[in-house]
Amino acid sequence: MSDKEKEAYFDIITEKAETLIEALPYIRDFNNKRVVVKYGGSAMLDKRLEESVIKDVALLKLVGMQPIIVHGGGKEISKWLDKIGKKSEFVNGLRVTDKDTMEIVEMVLNYINKNLVQMVEKLGVKAAGISGKDGGMLKAVKKKPDGKDIGYVGDIQSVNTDIIDTLLDNDFIPVIATVGMDDDGNTYNINADDAACSIASAIYAEKLAFLTDVEGVCMNPDDKNSLISVLDLNEANKLIEGGVISGGMLPKVINCINAVNAGVNRVHIIDGRREHCLLLEFFTKKGIGTAIIGDDSGRYFNE
Repeated sequence: MSDKEKEAYFDIITEKAETLIEALPYIRDFNNKRVVVKYGGSAMLDKRLEESVIKDVALLKLVGMQPIIVHGGGKEISKWLDKIGKKSEFVNGLRVTDKDTMEIVEMVLNYINKNLVQMVEKLGVKAAGISGKDGGMLKAVKKKPDGKDIGYVGDIQSVNTDIIDTLLDNDFIPVIATVGMDDDGNTYNINADDAACSIASAIYAEKLAFLTDVEGVCMNPDDKNSLISVLDLNEANKLIEGGVISGGMLPKVINCINAVNAGVNRVHIIDGRREHCLLLEFFTKKGIGTAIIGDDSGRYFNE
């Protein structure tokens, strides 16, 4: 190896060491803290990104955090409905779910769930795949957008955290499919964002991370360089009132605000199309997405 090659090599390993040192205070502060990752979007459809997310979650566990994965499967469900010749219908972004559709939903979510468990286990980390029906975790009632009955689509009425607590106490990563059940034993399809917020609030999570197909909240949606790294609730509400946050980002930010108001310390909107997006957001000073916090007391030392 020439002197020039040696110098380049030492530059690379020094940079890696600096990255680890930068992560150190975050690893210390998040030790034994609960973190909910809402998994979806492109990260669920691209094998390379899927592996990247699962490796990130496994590493969070191995450095002392307590991650929980919450997932839906909208596009995969639509694909399977197409295969059997059943048209997908939506009302206000919610899938119209008759009894036959609900069977497909549950089948697909179960397949995704066990595949994610398998990927985690291959990395030497324990995982358990469950749904909101297990242990009565997600108690649901029928959701009627604008008073319209769209079938077996549910609103979460309550969250029983017993099974999550048991899995975390026994060193498992819970992997949760978002279906719930009512008092009469009916199964309901539940929006994964809503489920992630409800679960994170119920377990008093330190963090809730939404993996999306956007960079985060931008002052100008057409300019990626206008990304806002940290927003407190007051700032977020002002951006909503001013129309800066609108369209598809609006319900996601409202979910974030509701989660913070319910006790989650910090909610992240992260671009899941970036490899190792969770590590980059959680363990670097600037991060790569938008973090929504309750007030200035929730800010970290670098903010």
